[in-house]
Amino acid sequence: MLDHLIIEFDKALRTVFAAAPTARARPGEHLPDAELSPAEKRHAAALMRVNHVGEVCAQALYQGQALTSRDPATREALVQAAWEETEHLNWTEKRIAELGGRKSLLNPLWYAGSLALGVFAGKCGDKWNLGFLAETERQVGAHLADHLRRLPAADERSRAIVTQMAADEAEHAETALRLGGAELPTPVKQAMQLSSRLMTGTAYYV
Repeated sequence: MLDHLIIEFDKALRTVFAAAPTARARPGEHLPDAELSPAEKRHAAALMRVNHVGEVCAQALYQGQALTSRDPATREALVQAAWEETEHLNWTEKRIAELGGRKSLLNPLWYAGSLALGVFAGKCGDKWNLGFLAETERQVGAHLADHLRRLPAADERSRAIVTQMAADEAEHAETALRLGGAELPTPVKQAMQLSSRLMTGTAYYV
């Protein structure tokens, strides 16, 4: 039990403070970096910071959900999704640095809150756990589509990252539904949207 807790604590520390690993090449890394104005760079870096925070939250959610899931297939799906989200952490972190930006100062807070939410979702049972995963990925997909509209048109490197992230999130949602995820009640979806707006609005600046 103690060993398991140490492993989970190590995951949290690595997510918030360490450089994330990736098995896949970063999308767009071989594309030429566009000549962006200082304002465009600040805007693109802020949007990528928001995306990075979203991936920090995803890691915590999946960790909490996997800890409390009862079904091995569900746990495996969560572990696989978490690995791909780790790659997203790597990609967004490197792009933020290229744009001269920084990661959110509130990452430990985002992680703690999302971990608690993931544990709660897992305690509700696997069909609701998977339903929460599917709805989370749907909302993240919508948020990424919005960022593709808002990123500078010339910023092909950032756009390539966001495009691949959106494809991965859609696949996670489909997997969760295929494994038996339930449709969440409308009030729960609305509460998730509200908390997401609070997070993204804050992370853009802090």
